[in-house]
Amino acid sequence: MPVYLYRAKKGPEEIVEGRIEAGSEKEAIEKLVQLGYIPTRLELFRASEGKTPTFKKERHFKVKGRQVTIFSRQLASLLKSGVPILSAINTLQQQSDNPYLRYILSEIYNSLKEGATLSSSLSQYPNVFPAIYIALIKTGEDSGALPEVLLRIAEYRYKQEEFLGKFRMALIYPLFMILVGVGTIIFMLTFVLPRISQIFVNLKQQLPLATRIVLAVSNFLKTNFFWLALGLFVVMEIIRRYIKTEKGKINWDKIKLKLPLLGKFILKTELARFSRTLELLIKSGLSVIRAIELSVAVVENKILRTCFYNSLKELKQGGSFSKSLKNYSLIPPFMSNLIGVGEESARLAEAMEELANSYEQDTEDTIKVFTTLLEPLLILFIGAIIGFIVIAMLLPIFEMNLAIR
Repeated sequence: MPVYLYRAKKGPEEIVEGRIEAGSEKEAIEKLVQLGYIPTRLELFRASEGKTPTFKKERHFKVKGRQVTIFSRQLASLLKSGVPILSAINTLQQQSDNPYLRYILSEIYNSLKEGATLSSSLSQYPNVFPAIYIALIKTGEDSGALPEVLLRIAEYRYKQEEFLGKFRMALIYPLFMILVGVGTIIFMLTFVLPRISQIFVNLKQQLPLATRIVLAVSNFLKTNFFWLALGLFVVMEIIRRYIKTEKGKINWDKIKLKLPLLGKFILKTELARFSRTLELLIKSGLSVIRAIELSVAVVENKILRTCFYNSLKELKQGGSFSKSLKNYSLIPPFMSNLIGVGEESARLAEAMEELANSYEQDTEDTIKVFTTLLEPLLILFIGAIIGFIVIAMLLPIFEMNLAIR
């Protein structure tokens, strides 16, 4: 009998998820209603016996990166404790809160029972387990050190997630201030000032320049706000679609690297990610060429990625990776020289670790300085605009008081 995954309301606040067997969707809904649940989502999990489990709307079932990290660490702990891999996968499948991850782990469990390797089983889900993950798992299987490799993967992913978390948290407060500040200014110009301006019209006197400027901006926004918003939306949509094209992506990546202050930050972030990934892959036993191939794939900026790909071609042809990197002004001399030292001393992993630590520290320091300076600058900037509007509205009243005296 088919099995359905469901999400339903139990009472006014409680949400429940689970599975239910039913001959059809209608029957599944009826069973849930009889249980006192109000279904909000219903997806086919497993068809009748002998058929492959499917998800009708897989986009509703995603596995977060953090969940993959937790899975890696827990699997490593179970394997190190002597638990057979089949039992370990089955245990993790039963305790998972994510329906889609449970489905994946159940499929991996069945694949392992049929004699497949863990790496080949995981490779069936590239949207959850990237190529680097699969390559590392295969290396762990070949070397017999799968638990240690899984721990390295978990540690690597945790560091990447921690860095991204710090970056996002650093931006939340400034973005909130910008939204509140811009919203306040627009509210004053489009709602408050049009009502106050009627007072100045009745005065029938020459208004100060600042007042005339503010009223002109207010009238313009009030009459053209819809068209301005529409125009901004259209422009943003055009830019978004252009950036999705190959040429647009390349041009956008060029612009990002040339931005004042932010360009260096983006470059160091990419170099840190590349260095940390290459360090992990080499330490896990992959060949240098294969490790660089996989590491280049994690670099998001196409301009920087091209530099690394071209240097990798030189390496494959018998050249030096570090000497080739020196041909690109985008690559800092510190990086190319340290890689050169690592190549000559056969300690490339240690060199990449040093680079990763250095660039990660630089980016963290940049974030701290950026947030420390940005917050007071935003307060001053937004406060200055609001203050100018308030003063511009008070100036006619001050002049009228002076005239009366």
